[in-house]
Amino acid sequence: MRQAIFLLGLLTALVFGAAAMAQDRVWVQIEAQPTLREGEERARAYAGAFPDVSGFQMTSGWYAILLGPYGPDVARLRLDSLRAERLIPSDSFIADGRNFRQQFWPAGQLGAPLPPPVAITPLDDIPSLMQPDPQPDLAQPQPLFDETPAEARASESLLTLAERQDLQRALQWFGFYAAGIDGAFGAGTRTSMAAWQEANAQQPTGILTTAQRRSLMQGYESAQAELGLETITEAEAGIEITLPTALVAFERYEPPFVRYAEKDGSGVRVILISEPGDQATLYGLYDMLQTLEAVPLDGARERRETSFTIEGRSADLASHTHVELAQGMVKGFMLIWNPDDDERIARVLTAMQSSFRPIGDRALDPGMVMMDAAQRGGLTTGLEVRRPALSRSGFYIDAQGSVLTTVEALQSCRRITLDRDTEAEVAFRDDTLGIAVLRPRQPLAPQSYASFQGAALRPGSEIAVAGYSYEDQLPAPTLTFGALDGATGLNGEPDLRRLTLTALPGDAGGPVLSTSGAVLGMLLPKAEGGARQLPAEVGFAAAADALAARLAQEGLSPRNATPTGALAPEDLTRLGMGMTVLVSCWQ
Repeated sequence: MRQAIFLLGLLTALVFGAAAMAQDRVWVQIEAQPTLREGEERARAYAGAFPDVSGFQMTSGWYAILLGPYGPDVARLRLDSLRAERLIPSDSFIADGRNFRQQFWPAGQLGAPLPPPVAITPLDDIPSLMQPDPQPDLAQPQPLFDETPAEARASESLLTLAERQDLQRALQWFGFYAAGIDGAFGAGTRTSMAAWQEANAQQPTGILTTAQRRSLMQGYESAQAELGLETITEAEAGIEITLPTALVAFERYEPPFVRYAEKDGSGVRVILISEPGDQATLYGLYDMLQTLEAVPLDGARERRETSFTIEGRSADLASHTHVELAQGMVKGFMLIWNPDDDERIARVLTAMQSSFRPIGDRALDPGMVMMDAAQRGGLTTGLEVRRPALSRSGFYIDAQGSVLTTVEALQSCRRITLDRDTEAEVAFRDDTLGIAVLRPRQPLAPQSYASFQGAALRPGSEIAVAGYSYEDQLPAPTLTFGALDGATGLNGEPDLRRLTLTALPGDAGGPVLSTSGAVLGMLLPKAEGGARQLPAEVGFAAAADALAARLAQEGLSPRNATPTGALAPEDLTRLGMGMTVLVSCWQ
């Protein structure tokens, strides 16, 4: 009886709705598949049960399987009846066709004439395509269509300003919205809504229905609860910011930092930054933070007049730092995490960036807390100053800042610096001589550079080596005095000079100077291992004439020394320090 009433009503609607069908046609969309092959397979399956199956590729690239077309009233009756009988999925909906492109089932074009009314097969004769208790495929977004665009806009008009702002925050959280949170649904918000709809296999109308808004907010609130996102007002530091309290917990003040340690092994840390200062303070902090272990070398850096942002990334550590200068105070934050957690942390970072706000007129006072050495050592874990893996000496060989050094300084380096700050690259290396030439990546103007003396001094002559004996521990090179012990190596090698002096590993690569300031050679590192151990005061240098010849082969023009008398000790020291460079290898 129920089926007979349904058929009578449906046939009546078909008759009286025929005129409207020619101008206002809609479809019942029952599925959407991501590929053409899957779309054709499902359309073929439904075509065995329904005579009016069609299929269209959508603007999103998915393939829709539909019944129809019908007039609007017939379509609503058809949808309700088939859903009630569980012959089509419960989330089937009415589609107006504005999102359709090429028709793929049956063969034809989107604008083909409407088919004539079809005979309606009794419901008892239609085999069910559904499982007895169909379960939604959670891996595939399910359509959420409960209102027409006009109905959705009408329900949207009832939203409060706070509810509109929450929707923008949710869209921002999921990466669809990047503008301000103002509650105004302009072109940018509409575009982000359409992008969210398309990503969830919906018609991208740009107007969220009631069910879509509910689904968006439920996903947002669930993610927020999982991360424990909470607005924190840090009165002492004068900062307000949203933090993931499920991942981090307050540790302690350590001016200019407020430390939040990882919670339950999350691998996430947060550092709030607050101190009084001016632009010089801001720029100094920019330089200092990049020396920390928590800020890996790779990543974008941007410094402006009143703010800076630093990205750092390595295989096992990532960080994002943002700092601003306003009203005589420098304030910001640093987020540190494991790169394996990038997807989740991207949402945390979005929340922190959009919520960060300096408040009040307070900044952390360096004297606000007293800590002993053990406490301070524990708190600075992860904020230690980054140290190079190895540092050696080198010296300028031309006015453009090219540097000659030992190949020992280049072992497994991801980055090479001159005097800590200037990036350099290898111009060439000669492993036989044990030398390398580095070229700075930005122009340099050295105070002095080498003049090579080809003729060997007689044994016993006084010499000095300029070098960073203690590697990067001291800010300037030192001079170590000794004597020329022989014009060849122990086995008569003509390209070596034998020295008597007490040098340290950091001196290797430094210039060997005569008392007149001419370069007699480059100090070589001590040979490690071997059956024969030489006395500690024995050293070797690559001879100046061999160095000059090899540099000339590479197109460089080494300067020849002119004979002069001995320099005063202070002048020799000033000359040696002016040409000597700290070469650091970073891993």
